[in-house]
Amino acid sequence: MSDADWYNHRVKHLLLPPTEKRKQFELRALGLRDFAGVTAGQPLDPFELARFAKLMVVDFDQIRDLSPESRAHLLGPAAEDWSGGACSQPLPNGWRIVILNPLHGSQRNRATLMEEIAHVFLGHKPNRLAAIVAPAKQETSPAPSRKSEAAKTSDTSKTAGRMMARDYNQADEEAAYAIGAAALVPYGSLRSQVVSGRTAQEIARHFRVSRQLAEYRIKVTHLWAEYKGTSAARTEHV
Repeated sequence: MSDADWYNHRVKHLLLPPTEKRKQFELRALGLRDFAGVTAGQPLDPFELARFAKLMVVDFDQIRDLSPESRAHLLGPAAEDWSGGACSQPLPNGWRIVILNPLHGSQRNRATLMEEIAHVFLGHKPNRLAAIVAPAKQETSPAPSRKSEAAKTSDTSKTAGRMMARDYNQADEEAAYAIGAAALVPYGSLRSQVVSGRTAQEIARHFRVSRQLAEYRIKVTHLWAEYKGTSAARTEHV
């Protein structure tokens, strides 16, 4: 049997989500799990996988030259506005630094890091953040910044007379998050646990993710109705 025949045979017998879009996401996620060497129901550790993507996770407290005001802002009023990210410019050895929000806890950090890993394995171009000096006459109604060719949208905000512009590709972001989540909570094992009547919290605990991520996976893979049905059955038997 050729490699192509073996692959087609395997895919044909895989348990995949019902929609074509989610099937494609799931197949890529299973590729990541295969690369990581984990079994169908085994939790995946993104921190172990990160080194293969040449991502170096640096503790937030190790960041130098960050002003006390900026540190207080990032860990205070803006704590829920960022989850983490990888530097767009690599180090001389080709690795990229990843910073994770220390206030989000291990479960959310795992999901954030897995998303960054997915970006690398999918070959996505890193987002760029640029500070553009806005002319005084445009402060109240700044002209839109120019987008890069790869960007579909651009997020902008003004800071101290500057306009911060970030290239943002919605399709890339959706794919990276969806594939990262699928790699953490694979459909086959998820469906088995839903059918067996396990709660979202129990599923999350098994895969070491947040309950919100477990529920997201249940919903996007069209298992929510079945999940609610087994949930109702559990309530009736209490």
